[in-house]
Amino acid sequence: MNCRYCCLNPISGKGLANLTDGYVRTENFGEADAAFVRSAKMDEMAPGPNLVAVARAGAGVNNIPHAEYAKKGIVVFNTPGANANGVKELVIAGMLLASRDITGGIDWVKANASDPAVAKAAEKAKKAFAGTEIQGKKLGVIGLGAIGQKIANAAVDLGMEVYGYDPYLSIDAAWNLSRSIKHCKNVETIYEACDYITIHVPALDSTKGMIDSDAIAMMKTGVIVINCARDVLVDEDDMLAALASGKVRKYVTDFPNAKTAGQKGCIVIPHLGASTEEAEDNCAVMAVRQMRDFIENGNIANSVNYPACSLGPATRAGRIAVCHKNVANMIGTFTSIMGKAGVNIDSIANKSRGDFAYTLIDTDAPVPQDVVKALESSDAVLRVRVVK
Repeated sequence: MNCRYCCLNPISGKGLANLTDGYVRTENFGEADAAFVRSAKMDEMAPGPNLVAVARAGAGVNNIPHAEYAKKGIVVFNTPGANANGVKELVIAGMLLASRDITGGIDWVKANASDPAVAKAAEKAKKAFAGTEIQGKKLGVIGLGAIGQKIANAAVDLGMEVYGYDPYLSIDAAWNLSRSIKHCKNVETIYEACDYITIHVPALDSTKGMIDSDAIAMMKTGVIVINCARDVLVDEDDMLAALASGKVRKYVTDFPNAKTAGQKGCIVIPHLGASTEEAEDNCAVMAVRQMRDFIENGNIANSVNYPACSLGPATRAGRIAVCHKNVANMIGTFTSIMGKAGVNIDSIANKSRGDFAYTLIDTDAPVPQDVVKALESSDAVLRVRVVK
């Protein structure tokens, strides 16, 4: 096996160390079979004909044209949960920074550092930086995925009363949540009940601008809003107006821009959510392992544009992977072509997701090239890859 891979951003060495000698690094994206990326904008990058997969060492994939890549049979992976602890800790820090004017107090000490009587002066000045505690307060967590779960559980341990909202909460996610968390059936309950609200949902058409003037109007006066998920989830014009009126006490965001930077009531963090050594290592390791399983076995896990699909390790004589449109009778087409060629099928896995589907086929003998070409000739087939 020889797979040429490209790193479009610096990727942790702890992750790349999991690649074997069969993986050869190239700096030319156009000739790569696989690519690893963090924040590089890929919309204007032209993928070469050999590119079969992109692995994002992180959760968000707004920088990758994954819908267009799906049409080319290019599988895009992300690493949900690998950076969850780093984001969780930043959200907890954001709540504390918003509750107590810690940074204001630190700035005062710096400004008065040359005063020999700074200790005495601080006793008088500290009243200006007094705040409130988070223990006993109500926290609303919108989105109970890998990050939201950790925040909710940590907040319970800190003595907060936690409300959670997630209409797509999985059974596995539910098992990971503390029993004391109140599961809300609608997001309005979060808006109306909570002293702190933190958002952890993907940026979709249905979620962009979800925290707007209408949502804010339902919130308690003096609410603290934290956004370490995606900048577009909050209508920042409406948020600045709410801060000016006193409806919102503080807005904590991990997405700096000219609109919020330096504004009164805004605590703007320079996108540090996943910027920890541990998170970068975890994301890289997970990205590499998923990429290897795809390249070497054809298995898909945590793709954002193709369904999860696996036949386990490729132990049979042959295995092919087919990216195709989600239309009727594709399995019949594949089996008919292989049957006519005398290729015996050992097992098949087929999964679909929206407009696209993915099929893995194990065979008792290597699949001849003329059979591969016959499979590729179908108008609904986007890519056929001989895994083994």
